[in-house]
Amino acid sequence: MSVFLAGLGWVTPLGSTLDEVWARLLAGESAAPAAVRSSLGGRSDYCVFPVPAAAVAEAARQPRLRRSSAISRFAVVAGLNALRAAGLTLDEASAARTALVFAISNGGVIYTKRFYHEIVQAGASAASPLLFPETVFNAPASHLAAILGLTGASYTLVGDGAVGILALQMAEDLMANPELDRCLVVGAEEADWLLCDAYRKWRLLRAAAPLEPFGRPPRGMILSEGAGAVLLAREGDLVLERVHPGGNFARQSELVRELEPIGAALKGEAATDVLVASANGTFIDAAEGATAAKHFAEAAVYTAKPALGESVAAGAFWQVICAAQALRTQELPPLLGAPAGFGLTTATKPALRPWQRAVVLTCGMNQQAAGLALRLEQSTTTATTQFSGEHGLPARGPVQPAPAGFDVAT
Repeated sequence: MSVFLAGLGWVTPLGSTLDEVWARLLAGESAAPAAVRSSLGGRSDYCVFPVPAAAVAEAARQPRLRRSSAISRFAVVAGLNALRAAGLTLDEASAARTALVFAISNGGVIYTKRFYHEIVQAGASAASPLLFPETVFNAPASHLAAILGLTGASYTLVGDGAVGILALQMAEDLMANPELDRCLVVGAEEADWLLCDAYRKWRLLRAAAPLEPFGRPPRGMILSEGAGAVLLAREGDLVLERVHPGGNFARQSELVRELEPIGAALKGEAATDVLVASANGTFIDAAEGATAAKHFAEAAVYTAKPALGESVAAGAFWQVICAAQALRTQELPPLLGAPAGFGLTTATKPALRPWQRAVVLTCGMNQQAAGLALRLEQSTTTATTQFSGEHGLPARGPVQPAPAGFDVAT
């Protein structure tokens, strides 16, 4: 059974239109940083990459989102964009054959903070019934399912930065059910002062932009917010060749060892043309750099984190979308902020033959790792490439069983 990427959608600090954001990335643009302050009297301001209000203006037209958290608005807009990109409008019949999988890490922090602050200030009787529904991890999935009219399978996976890859594997497993035609997979996060303060205490946050990937020593990441969505279906131009669910690591020093079997499995028999990494200016960079040098030495390496920031669960979907766009357009954005001579291959366009295969490596900071491979179908022609002819394509690999170590909420 082959599963394809039929539609892509995202909400990012650079906007929410697929082609527009991709064009801005290709032009070397990065998001504008903004200071975020504590509403509870915190001592420090932090730098984040926020989503501009115009990027989610569509959410204002949805009555059930009027009081929703930012994370729910991001998820809904990204999901709707993915369906539009696939040319699909759901009716009652098609909605019944559509599943939803939502990936999340930090959750609705803004409303959760407000909810508990009211309890601390005035007691349990002051707890707001309007805020509480937005504090649960599956609130965004609930909003999206209701807006789309989905009444069937709907799951929320809670994990680390790699949870988006695990959500895609779960969606692929769900597609084994012949009663499903498609599965919408969405990940979203929102940025808040409280999150920044926590990541600073974990020594993973830097004080200000720019974010510098593959630097030594690593100087930290910048948090961002947004969402990404992938519509999996039974037809399309990009095949989800393989998902490797990876596993968990207890210490930062163990990440290289955890990435080794992922890199070896995703290397494949055919050449990997593009490697989209999750390098974000932390300990992740060195581990992914070692894996890239060993298993993907000829692949063009790219990370979108310097331009878009670290958005945890949403960031994994941004990686997948960047890999898909690179194969479709035969072009990669410039790698921003990396030091000269950092030891990996970089390229913005194919040199000898069209790009046919891309690998995504995703590492969380607390602490999961996973990856996947995408393949451009052999019959697909890309208007922007100068190449033509037949190219060998790798066989689809087996899907690994799902790992322990992540929670599922339904």
